[in-house]
Amino acid sequence: MSYDHLLAAFDSQTMMTSIGASVADVATGAVTLTAPIGEGFRQHHGFGHAGLTFALGDTAGGFAAMTLLPADQAVVTSEIKIHLLSPAIGERLIARGKVVKPGKRLIVVMSEVFAVNDGVEKQIALLTGTMIPVPA
Repeated sequence: MSYDHLLAAFDSQTMMTSIGASVADVATGAVTLTAPIGEGFRQHHGFGHAGLTFALGDTAGGFAAMTLLPADQAVVTSEIKIHLLSPAIGERLIARGKVVKPGKRLIVVMSEVFAVNDGVEKQIALLTGTMIPVPA
């Protein structure tokens, strides 16, 4: 999938638009996304909600998989697991998704999510999942 097709698909995701996410980097089999930890996405202790972490990590993994596909295909998540390692304390999140094992029917992905606090990155989550190619 071309960079332009990937960005168009990302820009059409209203969830990502709602959280203020953007594409920071794209390479074959890898995508990095970033999003602010906005006031509307914090939980009752004041740090970023796990749903924000999950959404960004899932999307980074899915778009990493899409870098390996032709423009007429996309992916949907078949299953995904998240290990929450630390609270999302900071100004923004960075999710680095990559393809672990490509396949025709299933694509295994992994995403690492980091919170950035005063310029320092701390890993807060690890996601592993399976994506299924579908018609775009």
